[in-house]
Amino acid sequence: MSFLKFLFGKPRLNYRQKYELLQEAISGTMSLVYKARDKKTGELVAVKVINSEILKKVSARWKGVKKPTEGQISMMFEHPYIVKTLDHGLTTSGEQYLVMEYLEGTGLNNILLVPDDLMAGSRTYYMRQVAEAIWEVHKKGLIHRDICPRNLLFVGDATVLKLIDFGLTIPNRSPFTDAGNRTGTPNYMAPELVRRKPTDLRVDVFSFGVTMYELFTRELPWPRGDTGIAAMSHSEPPRPITDYRPNINKAVAKAIHSCIEPDVSRRCPDMEKFLKMIQKVQEDDEIPKTPE
Repeated sequence: MSFLKFLFGKPRLNYRQKYELLQEAISGTMSLVYKARDKKTGELVAVKVINSEILKKVSARWKGVKKPTEGQISMMFEHPYIVKTLDHGLTTSGEQYLVMEYLEGTGLNNILLVPDDLMAGSRTYYMRQVAEAIWEVHKKGLIHRDICPRNLLFVGDATVLKLIDFGLTIPNRSPFTDAGNRTGTPNYMAPELVRRKPTDLRVDVFSFGVTMYELFTRELPWPRGDTGIAAMSHSEPPRPITDYRPNINKAVAKAIHSCIEPDVSRRCPDMEKFLKMIQKVQEDDEIPKTPE
């Protein structure tokens, strides 16, 4: 290792020099994501460049506390249902970047808008994948904080649903879980998060439950809030999932409802417990059919 590299750490990346950018950037809440090709190896990757100004505003919530970067968090995972991160660091412009495996596919949010039932017979299969991905996040001592259809990506021939985007992920400990730190996507945020109360892993359990309810019904368990966070009162009990899907497996219905319990003390405590609740559900007709 050179003396300069020892002093200043990893060299900064000129991503436009290293990669051929193959399509216009997809704009996210905090970042731009490019489909790119490594000019030396020819490997297709996704390059994510994080907006420094927005990142400063988010990070200001934990002023004086060292929070792992999105790149550091993302590099922790080697899991079949979590997007793989290959590299991370700073660009020559001082922005944080991540280089990830390129996933050809579409988000669950887009599939839910398609009239045809593309997930027929496969919902429990996908639900297990998402639960296992979140469980892996929790076993690393982290809370994802933004489980929602937009952050679940169908890959390739749609036999795999992968968890993406760790931009809001935090360690599962104080001060990150203290009262007042509210982040996430409205309609999927747990009541204690909306009300700025202390949080734990169960905020992910709740948002997972809302997402799975929507996976099975294309509807939300509460009226969809058009006014953002202010509409998410959860003052009424969730609508029974059987109202939309009368023939849903009873164990699956019970497990999903256990996740969207507004009272955190009565909510399913973790993803391991959830997976045990659905372990006996038969999957004979739920494996995605291979296209002919």
